[in-house]
Amino acid sequence: MAMGPVQLLVVGFEDPQFKGNVLAELARLRDNDVVRLIDLIVVRKDGEGKVEHVQHTDLTPEEAEAFGAIVGALMGFETDDPQVPAPRGDAGDADDVWYVDDAIPNGSAAAVVLIEHRWAIGLRDAIRDAGGFHIADSWVHPADLVAVGLLAAEEAAAH
Repeated sequence: MAMGPVQLLVVGFEDPQFKGNVLAELARLRDNDVVRLIDLIVVRKDGEGKVEHVQHTDLTPEEAEAFGAIVGALMGFETDDPQVPAPRGDAGDADDVWYVDDAIPNGSAAAVVLIEHRWAIGLRDAIRDAGGFHIADSWVHPADLVAVGLLAAEEAAAH
């Protein structure tokens, strides 16, 4: 099975009001083969610091095992699966571990999401078939575009 590009996304919620809208939108995107939810972990901390975790995935148990081996290899864990590339570099030590539970303040929540971009598989394959190769990529966020627009407006007003 072809695998699309995978994005790690971490989102914070100051005053979490979970009503199912986010999961409904992820389901809509999955149903249209736009994305697939590899893993979602929501960490919610109440006002007293009590932590609750919720996990969700679109993967079957077999797919989860295969993705787990790939992610483990990327993190530096050894695997016997010949289909999974050997880990490169140092995975770090326990001092390098980041815990969402510790990072969010009381009364808030965070979601850590691994999303596979299914829509990009055909485009990636077409680029590869045309002899193309990856050089760089980055996400441009709306706030970045607004900042660029504000700078351009300031420069135009100064002239």
